[in-house]
Amino acid sequence: MAVAVSMVLVTGGAGFIGSHVCDALIAQGLHVRCLDNLETGKQRNIEHLLGAKGFAFFQGDIRNAEDIERALNGVNAIVHLAALGSVPRSIAFPLDSEAANLGGFLNVLEAARHSGVKRIVYASSSSVYGDSPALPKREGQEGNPLSPYAVTKKMDEVYAGLYHHLFGTETIGLRFFNIFGERQDPEGAYAAAIPKFIRALMEHEAPVVHGDGHQTRDFTYVGNAVQAVQLALEAPVACGGEVFNIAFGDSCDLLDLLGKLQSRLARIDPAIATVGVEHAPARAGDVRASLADVSNAREQLGYAPRFSLDEGLERAVPWYAEHWR
Repeated sequence: MAVAVSMVLVTGGAGFIGSHVCDALIAQGLHVRCLDNLETGKQRNIEHLLGAKGFAFFQGDIRNAEDIERALNGVNAIVHLAALGSVPRSIAFPLDSEAANLGGFLNVLEAARHSGVKRIVYASSSSVYGDSPALPKREGQEGNPLSPYAVTKKMDEVYAGLYHHLFGTETIGLRFFNIFGERQDPEGAYAAAIPKFIRALMEHEAPVVHGDGHQTRDFTYVGNAVQAVQLALEAPVACGGEVFNIAFGDSCDLLDLLGKLQSRLARIDPAIATVGVEHAPARAGDVRASLADVSNAREQLGYAPRFSLDEGLERAVPWYAEHWR
């Protein structure tokens, strides 16, 4: 069995996924320390937790080892979610991705090793499957990475496995597939597809689809990701050094996704039903098709995703309609 967890450090805890994880762990009765530099995370995501029993916020950067060490006192598990996401951003700024996603993760591994923290649950990515044509995507059948972001996530997995082998660190990687939900930021050049599409539709502007729109993704509601994190924190020691796909286990192409978004938003604003789509050239580094096999996570972690794409959209779309008008 794993060591009983009482205090968790969540890096990137003011981010989209991280803030949902902080909510769930506090609700579970754990003490949570949130470390975030607020570069991509938002103070508003954790505003409701400030002052709550068991919650503490540390503004700091994983690229600075001292910031991590400052937040680790008393912690007995880490959920590492801090990163610079986005394939296009990594292609535009590869050194930034390398420093945050790989160098920052090494700082977390080293700080944990020297402070005696054994359990580290960390975010990997479906991007590690790269150019592999196999569907569904299964652990152990990875292809060549197609972007600097994918390279950093692949190397995170390699280092996590190495630290498990050399030092006994109980690293558990979660390969997230296209997570979406409330608090995902629609602003900026590197916003994810769902919030970016919603923002455009709400402004009666044609969403931009790169390529023909028939590329598929295993869109995964954030509640499923949170469940996986909680299970990984409590998983048996034998799961240390392993990496698991975390998704719903279904796929949808981008044009079908747009139809789902449009029909839901049209309930609020009927004019949205008539908004068209703009096509742009396909983007470098994009994977054509993605669908996860989550059987390993089911068997070893007890993962049972509760929310389908449609169920997740029923929760997320009204939130966007309320918060991003």
